[in-house]
Amino acid sequence: MRKSTFVLDFISSTVGSRLLLVLLSTFLNLKCACPQNLDQNVKTLPMKFSHEKSLVYGPGLQKNFNMPVRYFFIQAVDISGENFTGSPSGKLEVHITGYKQNCRIWTQLFDRKNGHYIARYKLYHQCSAVEINIKYDGQPVRDSPYIVEGPLYHEHCYCPVSLPKWLDLMSCYGNYSQIHADLSSFPQIDMETTLDSAIKRFNMPGAISFCHYSVIKNEIQLPDLEMLVNLGDWPLEKRLLKDGPIPFFSWCGSKDTRDIVMPTYDITEATLEMMGRVTLDIFSVMGNSGPEWENKVEKGFWRGRDSRQERLDLVKMGRKHPDVIDAALTNFFFFREQEKELGPKVSHVSFFDFFKYKYQINIDGTVAAYRFPYLLAGSGVVLKQESDYYEHFYHQMEPMVHYIPFKRDLSDLIKKLEWAKSHDADAQRITKNAQQFALDHLLPKEVFCYHMVLFQEYAKRLIKPPRIVQGMEHVPQPKNKPLCSCPSGTEKAERDEL
Repeated sequence: MRKSTFVLDFISSTVGSRLLLVLLSTFLNLKCACPQNLDQNVKTLPMKFSHEKSLVYGPGLQKNFNMPVRYFFIQAVDISGENFTGSPSGKLEVHITGYKQNCRIWTQLFDRKNGHYIARYKLYHQCSAVEINIKYDGQPVRDSPYIVEGPLYHEHCYCPVSLPKWLDLMSCYGNYSQIHADLSSFPQIDMETTLDSAIKRFNMPGAISFCHYSVIKNEIQLPDLEMLVNLGDWPLEKRLLKDGPIPFFSWCGSKDTRDIVMPTYDITEATLEMMGRVTLDIFSVMGNSGPEWENKVEKGFWRGRDSRQERLDLVKMGRKHPDVIDAALTNFFFFREQEKELGPKVSHVSFFDFFKYKYQINIDGTVAAYRFPYLLAGSGVVLKQESDYYEHFYHQMEPMVHYIPFKRDLSDLIKKLEWAKSHDADAQRITKNAQQFALDHLLPKEVFCYHMVLFQEYAKRLIKPPRIVQGMEHVPQPKNKPLCSCPSGTEKAERDEL
C-alpha cells in the first residue's frame, strides 16, 4: 500500500511561574526580596504534550468535503489543558493512506510554530475511504486513526449535486455582506441591453478588456447565468444608479465604482492549483513564516515593481531611514526614467523570506496590492496604506485590529513604524488577529463559497434566461479520468458552458 508521510521535529516551549510565586507570597504573607525579573531567575517546567487533550478538527475529516485539496488542523494541548504557544519537543507525524484500498495520496504538514498545525492532502484518484493516522512520539493523537468514508473524489471528477445542496454540504454560512452591497445596485438585470451598453461605452481595444460568459445547464454546481467579466485590474463602472450602471464582475472594487467584486485571480488560482503548479498559497505562507517574533528584523520591509508613485516614495524614504525601512524595486516599467535615481533594480525575494522582517508594508500597485491576503497570513504585522481600492474581504477588517493603517501619502509611515516598535505586544496581537482572520475568511473553502454564493445571488437578478450569442466559444467540460465513477442517480445530461 502506498502512503504519504510528512514528519516534523519541534523545539520545546515552557510556561512561566511568575504568577504562582506572586500568589504564594501574597497568601503566605511572606517577606521576600523577589528579583525584578522572575522569569530569568525561576526554573520553569516544560509543557507535556497530551495525546488525549490535543485537538484534531477541520473539514478534511469530513466525507463530503470534495475539493482539490482537503485539509484539517491539529492544536497541541498539554496535560493541564493549556494550548501550546510554541512547538512541542517531540515528533508529530501524519500518515494518510487508502482504507482497505491502495490510494495515491500526497500529504503535507505545516508547523505554524505556535502550537497549531495544518495538514493537507491531495487525492490522485478516487478512494472509497481514507485512513488518517496522527501520532506524537509514536503514540496516537486524540481519536486517531480517523476513517473518512467515501467515495472521495479527486479534483478531475465531475459528479455534480444541486447548488443549494453543495452550499449546505460545504457549510457556506459566512459573512457575505459585500455580495449584498455589490448587488444592491442591480435588483434586475437584462443582459441584452446590458451587453449593448457595455459594447458602446467600453469598446476600447488595448485599454479595456472584458469577456461575455453564459453558463447553460453546466455540469458544475453553477446556476444558469450570463455575465460580463472585467479582465483588467481597474474597476470600470462609475455611473450613478439613475444612469443605469453595468454589472461588471471585477477582481477589485473602489469607492467611486459599482463593480461586483469577486476574489482576485491570484487567490483563486492559488486555491485551484494548491499542491499543484502554484507554490505560494495561504497554507504555505502560514507554514513558512520565518523566525520567531523576537528574532525578526525590526524594520519595515517591502519589495515590488514601480506601479505607483508612492512605491517610489517608499524607496526614497527607505534610503533616508535605512535603519527603519528596507524597500527596493524589483522592476521598472511605469517610471523607467527614474531607474537611474532609484535603481538598480534588485533581485526578487522569496515571499517566505519577507517574514524575516517584523513589519510588512503593503502599498497599492495599479489597484489594491493582491499580496495582502498572504501578508495577513504571515507572521509579521501588516502596515497598510489607506486606499480607495478594496478586495472582496476588506470591509470585514478593522484598522488597529487586523493591520496598522498609514496615510496614502506615507507622511505618517515612520511614525507608525516607531509606534509598532515601541508597542511590541500590541503589534504582535494585531499580527495574531490577522492570522486568525486569514483562517476564518481566506482559506480554500471560503474562496469557493464566496464565488458560489455570489453567482447564486447574481443569477436571481437575471430577468431572462442566458443566451448563446454569436461569436461565443464553446468550452466543453472535461471527461472523467480513469478510476472515477459518480454514484448512481447522478444526472448525465449533455451540458454546456459558453
